[in-house]
Amino acid sequence: MTRYSREFQEQIARKMMPPNSQSIAKISQETGVSAPTLYAWRNRYRSQGHVVPAKPEDPQGWDWKAKAAAVLKTVAMNEAEKSEYCRQNGLYPEHLQAWEQVFEEADSIRSPVNAGDIGAERKKVRHLEKELKRKDKALAEAAALLVLSKKVQAIWGSKEED
Repeated sequence: MTRYSREFQEQIARKMMPPNSQSIAKISQETGVSAPTLYAWRNRYRSQGHVVPAKPEDPQGWDWKAKAAAVLKTVAMNEAEKSEYCRQNGLYPEHLQAWEQVFEEADSIRSPVNAGDIGAERKKVRHLEKELKRKDKALAEAAALLVLSKKVQAIWGSKEED
């Protein structure tokens, strides 16, 4: 197995990142590094918080983790810094604004959970579980009686024969 230096891996990862955003297949052909190795490097850089898009052509094709990382990195920046970041990563400021709105809307959709609601739901679940156990026992008893009645008929014959 070939070992690659950290510097080489970082150089390849920069080729995957915007503004270059070269495809993994192209990088693999140029460097001779296998595609699965390149995918592993890309995933490792993503997990470290770097912005490495899934599809290099279109920022809308980025996964939610990459979008969230971009929004979090730029939220405290002023306009000039945001513009510089966007140029480096092949984005438009409108992309960041749209993603930020989506994340804010998703956060506002979640309703606050009330402790009383949780208690009521737990009580309801316990009641339903008890009812299910009771019905399960009744069903088992009915099945046992049915089996026993068939055995009695098989042993002593039916009442109609008398």
